[in-house]
Amino acid sequence: MDKVAKKITFGVIVSNRGFFNAQLALDTRKEFLSILEGLGYGYVATPVGGGSSGIVGTREEAKACAALFRAKAAEIDGVVVLLPNFGDEVAVTESIVGSGLNVPVLVQASNDEVDKVDVKSRRDAFCGKISLCNNLYQYGIPYTDTTEHTTDVSSAAFRADIARFASICRVVSGLRGMRVGLVGTRPAAFQTVRFSEKILQKSGITTVPVDLSEILARANSIPEGDASLAKKVADIRAYGRIPSTIKEANVVKQARLSVAIDEWCEKNEIDAAAVQCWNSLEENYGCAACLTMSMRGELLKSPTACEADICGAISMYALMLASGNSSALLDWNNNYADEKDLCVNTHCSNYPKSFMGAEVEISNLDLLGETFGAERCFGAIKGHVRPGDMTFFRISTDDPRGIVKAYLGEGDFVDREFPMDGGIAICHVPGIRKLLGAICANGFEHHVAMVRSHAASVVYEAVSKYLGWTVYWHGADESAAEVKI
Repeated sequence: MDKVAKKITFGVIVSNRGFFNAQLALDTRKEFLSILEGLGYGYVATPVGGGSSGIVGTREEAKACAALFRAKAAEIDGVVVLLPNFGDEVAVTESIVGSGLNVPVLVQASNDEVDKVDVKSRRDAFCGKISLCNNLYQYGIPYTDTTEHTTDVSSAAFRADIARFASICRVVSGLRGMRVGLVGTRPAAFQTVRFSEKILQKSGITTVPVDLSEILARANSIPEGDASLAKKVADIRAYGRIPSTIKEANVVKQARLSVAIDEWCEKNEIDAAAVQCWNSLEENYGCAACLTMSMRGELLKSPTACEADICGAISMYALMLASGNSSALLDWNNNYADEKDLCVNTHCSNYPKSFMGAEVEISNLDLLGETFGAERCFGAIKGHVRPGDMTFFRISTDDPRGIVKAYLGEGDFVDREFPMDGGIAICHVPGIRKLLGAICANGFEHHVAMVRSHAASVVYEAVSKYLGWTVYWHGADESAAEVKI
């Protein structure tokens, strides 16, 4: 929960070019910092007074800004550059380079007013922004643009730009330094979820493994009167409807597993996790892992993937950070009759309950229960996903190329009948044949992470621009303002 609720703090650079009216910069600085405070964001900015002008337009001012940012580096999630007038592109660039920060950068430029373009009132930020972006590009500093080329800091459009930029910062800072827990090993039949720890580490993502036997040993050692066990049993019973045919002993067994996984994740500061799942849990312990994963995801504690799918867990975490909502891991599973832009996504399931349209049923795995016995398979979340917006995302480590690759896009969950057991999502994805072709052609896995909101642009900007991952954005608007050539 901490990283989703974390207060985002911006390093703020307000730039001025010497022969422009410095008061425009000072006024914009005061207005913007007040707006940030009102929106609940923190900021670090060079002060006004004590020999400091509070703006950046000279080499000395750039050095002072860089020193301040270095001292506050642990607090700064992103840098916002304001150009109230043309600004000084060299001073801004030197401020960022000298700070040593490796965080997202947002570039804003103020509007001119047609009746205020005299010597004392003109801004020319329209032009200055192009010059600044040219310099940032030369220095290899990635940056994010605003929706409009020029925009007033008080405008609703710029407030939306700030909110989007905060989400980008949250994804980037969350993935860099991320600790993803691997609880057990992958099922032997699932070569699809193999991954490279070393490739992930290059992006700052550390894999923390634990043998499933350690988790099961801890689960079995929890005494009957343990307070955390009693609370977990109560939480499970409040989470959904449990059929009367389910034995209390099986509910307690699931609670023990949840407590053991929760404890290990908290002790090891795990941001997201992947659990071995079937068939070791069912055969050697006697329950499924779905409910444990569902509850962790619902609480935004740490999204948890099944079948030891580490890349799936990271995909879920990125979506959670981008949207602030619970995420789920699904299979691209079935066609839906002859409707070409519909498909059925399922899992046994580990959906957070907020995905569903009604109270969830918590009972036994259906398909696997036929193999292992229903008594050994309690813990599945059953129901149909309610209609609404959806974003899908999947990363994969491409070992032959030594890169992290990904695909993402948006669609929606729709209300259609589909008489299959487990957790069912009917997904509408425009142009899905092209998407499925890209998934197959590029060797992606059958698992995909989804979240209940539209967040593709945030995820794309964060992971492609600032983490350098190779991304296919399905359905992206090819007429977008920013075009790479």
